[in-house]
Amino acid sequence: MRVALHTRVRPDRIDDYETAHRAVPEELTDAIRAAGVHAWTIWRSGCELFHLLECEDYARLLAELEHLPVNIAWQARMADLLDVVHDYSTDGAAAGLPVVWQL
Repeated sequence: MRVALHTRVRPDRIDDYETAHRAVPEELTDAIRAAGVHAWTIWRSGCELFHLLECEDYARLLAELEHLPVNIAWQARMADLLDVVHDYSTDGAAAGLPVVWQL
């Protein structure tokens, strides 16, 4: 399945956000892959971030990462860098962007 997400980086934290993503912990990327993610790309336009995930089951991904210490630490780090667009902890699997059109 493909899931599109939208987040927003704080204007004064863009460099920190990009720096963090050049060094995502290997333990986290391994856990993301083990939870069924085949690909995850993030694009940035100004402060707007658009994510495209290709995964087996987005709800399963969230459930498998939820209590993982490396993910908890990563989410805390991201919370300091992001403005809230969606609260993925409460929106969960329903937080994906709806498809409007595709070719």
